Amino acid sequence: MSFRTAISGLNAATADLSVTANNIANTSTVGFKGSRVQFAELFAVSATGTSNTQAGNGVRVADVAQQFTQGNIDFTDNSLDMAISGEGFFILSDGGAQVYSRAGAFQVDRDGYVVNSRGQRLQAFPPTPQGSFNTGALSDLRLVTGESPPTATENVEVVLNLPSNATPPTVPTFSPTDPDSYTHSTSMTVYDSLGSAHTATIYFNKTATVNEWTQRLYVDGTAVGAPQTLTYSNTGVLQAPVGGLITFPPYTPATGAAPLTLSYDFGDTTQYGQTFTVNSVVQDGYTTGRLIGIDTDNSGVVQARFTNGRSLALGQVALAQFANPNGLQQLGDTNWSETFASGQALRGSAGSAGLGMVQSGALEASNVDITEQLVSMITAQRNFQANAQMIQTNDAITQTIINIR
Repeated sequence: MSFRTAISGLNAATADLSVTANNIANTSTVGFKGSRVQFAELFAVSATGTSNTQAGNGVRVADVAQQFTQGNIDFTDNSLDMAISGEGFFILSDGGAQVYSRAGAFQVDRDGYVVNSRGQRLQAFPPTPQGSFNTGALSDLRLVTGESPPTATENVEVVLNLPSNATPPTVPTFSPTDPDSYTHSTSMTVYDSLGSAHTATIYFNKTATVNEWTQRLYVDGTAVGAPQTLTYSNTGVLQAPVGGLITFPPYTPATGAAPLTLSYDFGDTTQYGQTFTVNSVVQDGYTTGRLIGIDTDNSGVVQARFTNGRSLALGQVALAQFANPNGLQQLGDTNWSETFASGQALRGSAGSAGLGMVQSGALEASNVDITEQLVSMITAQRNFQANAQMIQTNDAITQTIINIR
């Protein structure tokens, strides 16, 4: 019996060494979670229980428990690298089957999908037309490779000051090519529905009436509508038009785009002091844009950045957590699958419902402490030697009994 007991000890020490060796071998594996062997004693139990003098039958491996502690966050130069700081797993589609991982070393395949080294596609919550995300559905995260469509300018906000001491132009007949026929002017770029740029210029003329100005809009040198009057109070605040909004007649560009209808907001213009000052001219149109980068924020929202200054939300990285992570089944390649013991996956976005945050441009290192593993290796080695010595001792005792005459 003591031989078998010692053999069980050898087997247990061997299992301990195997787990320790696997932990040490994966100290540089991204997203790896170390394991720990848990042992249980053996007793020969009869229908009436165990005897008070029962010495035991050895030891067995009760479980190889995974340790889901946080690994160090290492920063990289790849914006598609992601690390989870806190609880949760990335959700991956492996040919339609969902698997879970802490390894966030992602790249883009030839079809634009965000995948890991095995080609498993990262899952995300798709964007909605309202600007939020549909957390009730999952989709493969795909990066936009086309151009960002243009949007025609509709609204322009002008913030400037017209000098209160200005005098009417010396040339009474207005001409955009004669600076003596207008008092001041300011220009900006507007865009049509095809994304083509046009120069819109506002000309201001001081009239003979106190606190009164006329303004004219020209687009690409062509007059748009008739002159409009701006009237200010004796404190320099715009009085007319009420609200300061002027909508000009449609202008048809020569590019073949849809007619351009511009509404100018002069509500924040003033008539102070002695200088003409343009503080701000803002318009809401933009031209076609090319993809220049991908950004991921802490909540997992992935956005595409374009050369026209626009950003497009492509999705929000979905995370999953489990009531019992130790019940997950290891699949290799730092992947796990759901089991009955783990409980169902609870999906959510980063930072919600106890889930961790997503760190872009970073990877979670293995949580294996090499010093701790070396100590465990020495302990397992001593356990193996002690059990081997027990077998040697039993052998010597048995040989003594055999040699009795």
